[in-house]
Amino acid sequence: MTDFKYYATDVIKCKDGSNSFTKDRINDNFCDCIDGTDEPGTSACPRGKFYCRNMGSQPRFLFSSRVNDHICDCCDGSDEYDGVTYCPNTCIMGGSIEYKAESHTTTSSNTRANERKENGALEDIIHNLKDLKVLAVIQLIIILFWAFVLFRRRMKSSRPRCRA
Repeated sequence: MTDFKYYATDVIKCKDGSNSFTKDRINDNFCDCIDGTDEPGTSACPRGKFYCRNMGSQPRFLFSSRVNDHICDCCDGSDEYDGVTYCPNTCIMGGSIEYKAESHTTTSSNTRANERKENGALEDIIHNLKDLKVLAVIQLIIILFWAFVLFRRRMKSSRPRCRA
């Protein structure tokens, strides 16, 4: 409840006292406070923390590095908002279920992400094949050049020389 009181005023001071900001600058994905006070619900501040509301369970703070890491750390799934990982809301169960991305069945967003990865992999393979084709042509040119040089050298050495 202290968070609600802290953010209730129109102008809010950073917890470290370094700056102040208005309510409209909370969670705007721009770090106004060094300590991350103005971004409790985003990962905008490098040293800041992400605030899990965990509706139906205990709220908690996470390090920003644990946001969008494909592991559901908040029981409401709010830390994985990029759409790649689906996190079911386990807060109603007390938030005691530890959810890993591998343990859940595929959803439509996961399917789309996998299709994008497969398309990207296919494009990489095609690009690599083109590079290999260019490399093979270059090697063939080098081999033909050396064959020509050796053939010419042999022809010069096998010709009878005229002595005057």
